[in-house]
Amino acid sequence: SVAAQLAGMHPQTLRTYARLGLVTPGRAGRARRYSARDVAKLQEIARLSQQEGVGLAGIRRIMMLQQEIAALRSQVQSLTAQLESAAETAAANLAQALAAQAGAARRDLVPARSRPGQQVVVWQRRRS
Repeated sequence: SVAAQLAGMHPQTLRTYARLGLVTPGRAGRARRYSARDVAKLQEIARLSQQEGVGLAGIRRIMMLQQEIAALRSQVQSLTAQLESAAETAAANLAQALAAQAGAARRDLVPARSRPGQQVVVWQRRRS
């Protein structure tokens, strides 16, 4: 009855909404326990019903769509985090590959005489 008072509805209406599955209260023995989230949901149901004129089937559909939207938002956040992680890894791999290529290019530019054990021989064709 306290939850019904907080939601601004009759206790029987609250039980009907619970029976229809619009809210799912916790249980402590035979007593129903409504959370603050449940009370807010009941207030939204009352608003949709009384002010917007939405029927119970419409309210059920709205609540289902809201849950689906919340699940999809969570999935988008997870996928975004995975994508950002993959992009960071790819960027680090690319930077490492470029650094390795730059190092190889620098080694190729070092004159041969400065490398131990190697000599540069210039070959010229004799002119006859």
